[in-house]
Amino acid sequence: MPEQAELNLVFEAARYVAGVDEVGRGPLAGPVVAAAVILDPKRPIEGLTDSKLLTARARAGLEQEIREHCLAWALGRAEVEEIDRLNILQATFLAMRRAVEALPLPADHVLVDGKLCPPLGVTVEAVVGGDRTVAAISAASILAKEARDREMIALDAEYPGYGFAKHKGYGTREHLAALRALGPTALHRRSFRPVRELCEPV
Repeated sequence: MPEQAELNLVFEAARYVAGVDEVGRGPLAGPVVAAAVILDPKRPIEGLTDSKLLTARARAGLEQEIREHCLAWALGRAEVEEIDRLNILQATFLAMRRAVEALPLPADHVLVDGKLCPPLGVTVEAVVGGDRTVAAISAASILAKEARDREMIALDAEYPGYGFAKHKGYGTREHLAALRALGPTALHRRSFRPVRELCEPV
């Protein structure tokens, strides 16, 4: 993991540094969504951290502040069909690349949460625990989670009975019970074992 002094040098050398993070690698249903954020150093945002550590109310407030105060932000996604065809890691990289490419300001350098670097058209650096320690990655994690959560809540009305609004597609006991009772939907990732097993002939 890079030391803070090393990250500071990166920020000094690059004009626009984007933080990138994703939400939705683990669920059994729905897309994987990534966000890219270039923060404005002149307009710091208090309270940025890993989106999973924030309350829903805090995330919503920070999402609005990030969008209003950052220099640029964008979302990218990979759909269920792409996840099943490519595998979840490559689909995650695809969503990240789409987010970076959609930025209205081109990033000179990218900091991504985790251990692996997606292939991008710019230099990229992986930061383990970056969603807690690098403000731009924290901001990206918040935007990605808020966007995906809203989508899964909306899809709950389209696919009643599965509880998407509550578990957001993750493999909870409630979700697995609904899968067994109702069967998979078009939202479900057939390459993930709990779903695949239900789709296989007995």
